[in-house]
Formats: sequence, C-alpha cells, structure tokens
Amino acid sequence: MTLTLDPLTLTDTEPPSTGPLTEEAVAEIRRQMARYPDPRSALMPALYIAQRDAGGWLSPDAIAGVAGVMGLTTADVQGVASFYAMYYKEPVGKYVIDVCHNIACALLGCKELLHHLLNRLGVQEGQVTPDGLFTVKGAECLAACGGAPCMQVYAEYYENVTHAQADALIDRLRAENGVTADE
Repeated sequence: MTLTLDPLTLTDTEPPSTGPLTEEAVAEIRRQMARYPDPRSALMPALYIAQRDAGGWLSPDAIAGVAGVMGLTTADVQGVASFYAMYYKEPVGKYVIDVCHNIACALLGCKELLHHLLNRLGVQEGQVTPDGLFTVKGAECLAACGGAPCMQVYAEYYENVTHAQADALIDRLRAENGVTADE
C-alpha cells in the first residue's frame, strides 16, 4: 500500500473498503449517486440503504462502508448520520415507534401514550424488546399537529392515537411476525 499525504487527510492508493455492505447495497448506493450532479448529494439515501442492509442500524463498519463506496471520509458520513434522528447508531427493533412529544402532542397526551407503550412492551425508552421487534422513543415534531397525539413507525403515521389503537398496532405487528402474546 502506498500512502500519500494530502493537506487534509492521509489516503492510500488501494480502493476504499465497502465494509460489511452487500453487493446489492453497494450497487443501490451507486445508482443513487448517479442520480445527482454531485454524487455526495446521495449521502442521505445511501445511509438509509446501509441502515436497511445492516439490520436496521448504522454500525461503525456500515458508516465506513458508505464512506468507501462514496469516496468520502468516515467523519463526513458520521457527521450526517449523527445529525439526523432517523439514522440509528445502536441496534433497534424491527419496528421503531416514534412518539411525538412536541407541544400539540404534549397537550393531548403523548407522555401518557409513550409511558403506556413502554409499560406494555416492558422496556425503557430506546431499548429493544426481548422479541427484537420494537424500540419506542420520543421524537421531535412529526408534523402532524392536527392529529395529535401522533406516532410514526418508519414512514407510516398514526394520528389521534389512543392506548387501545397503540395496543392493536403492537398486536398486529406481532401477529405478522408470528408472535402471538406479550413476551
């Protein structure tokens, strides 16, 4: 390996590593990069791809893999991943339930809804349930103030959520995954 000194970074002449990313993820990231005049603009979609590919969260190896595919430094990639709440830096459940806690939701019971979900699932905020299905956390504004309290499971929104509706959602998601009772 030949090292060259760049004013800002130390680089090598070998191709960058794509880390633990699958060939499919690498190809998908490259397709995203081709969509933009500046390939760096594909960083956020690339992080989603890597997160999905790496089991729902961005490990340091996944961050390094994105950096390698995109020709960026790991610091560049980590800077974006750490800024946005939708990129998970620790393992999460298959379903991440975000409960909005901004003012409209706070006035209409989001705190009680969050506590209900945590009690029902038997975890603390941010933890993964023993069955690996759920992580529940508070979230900044989900932009559904007219439907408060609201929550989001990945890209799907639920508005005017009651405890019974939250329970029904948990039961449905568990049933879809072959789990029939609280574990």
